[in-house]
Amino acid sequence: MRIKTVQAWWVRIPIEASRQHRSDFGRLTTFDAAILRIETDDGVVGWGEGKNAAGSAGTYAGLVHLLNHEVAPKLIGLDPTNITAIWEMLYNGVRHESASKAGHAMPELSRRGLSVAAISAVDIALWDILGKSLGVPVWTLLGGRKADRLPAYASGGWESAEKIGDQLQCYIAAGGFKSVKMRVGAMDGAPLVSAERVKAARKSLGPSVELMVDAHGTYTVAEAKRFIQLIHDCDLAWFEEPVIADDKPGMAEVRASGNVPIAAGESEATRFAFRDLAMLRAADIFQPDPAFCGGITEAMRISTIASAFNLRFAPHLWAGAPCFFSGLHLCAASPASFIIEYSLGANPMIHELVEETVSVKDGMIEIPDKPGLGFTINERVLEAHAQRQ
Repeated sequence: MRIKTVQAWWVRIPIEASRQHRSDFGRLTTFDAAILRIETDDGVVGWGEGKNAAGSAGTYAGLVHLLNHEVAPKLIGLDPTNITAIWEMLYNGVRHESASKAGHAMPELSRRGLSVAAISAVDIALWDILGKSLGVPVWTLLGGRKADRLPAYASGGWESAEKIGDQLQCYIAAGGFKSVKMRVGAMDGAPLVSAERVKAARKSLGPSVELMVDAHGTYTVAEAKRFIQLIHDCDLAWFEEPVIADDKPGMAEVRASGNVPIAAGESEATRFAFRDLAMLRAADIFQPDPAFCGGITEAMRISTIASAFNLRFAPHLWAGAPCFFSGLHLCAASPASFIIEYSLGANPMIHELVEETVSVKDGMIEIPDKPGLGFTINERVLEAHAQRQ
């Protein structure tokens, strides 16, 4: 079996006005991603996704061009089951043969950003191909699954202090969620405003529902520490991305200042960044995004680091279908996983781009058991929303 064709598209699907929300990213009117299709010479098709921006924001012309014109020619004719070898070849570039012989990385200078986003898309598609070619779900290839359903948390929460309780209660009613996440940080201005919203949320939810908050890395260290003081009695399950990912010592300082678990990693690429988070004791929960961190291969390595340091693993899955389904298989196989992110914002890249229905019941989400990643792309939707490059 050899790789025959590689094609990427910038897919941009409009979000209906009534379901749009505003955060520190501004008002999001579309859901965007780079969607990749790899086909083998015997007709097996794998789907991947690469991201160069958080959540649904971003423009993807650069990443799609990189995939189609620089990465694709390197893949044609290769055995798609050599997933690790292909990962290392793309990461190490012209020195990949030397790196393989030496037994350690010699990466290209552009080893992060678009480069790893492109590797992520390829890697996800190759795992999809491997599972389909063998007739088994990807979680089988990762070592098996620990459960056929896993807990999910409702991810959203942008409303004001007066409305946030109702918004989160609607999430609970929609899927029986036992855990919810809301946004804080720069979208509110001062930490005091965010704290008031969190207190209102906790009052509405009561003590039995877990509450997480996400600042998208928009606080300074001092602001993050102040916020923790202000919400010390709100029993938060975690405080996500309190400061920018580039300030890992600052994140460690925030973690040491209070008793709220720190979650981080959606802005990080490769296991090396997560090694640093672990060594600095900067985070309690690792949140790699499979479409950005290096794909399924790298996310599984990251989950192993989490397990080795007695930390937990909860991938960032505000994404399209290939990334989201990758997260389901990763969580099914990882001993460090415990909960799955489920977007309660508008997400046509999951609900419209695939034929399957993706839903949560009684706060739990089913792990796919079909071959590969377990979804079927709706190619009519793909064709309708693929941007012409």
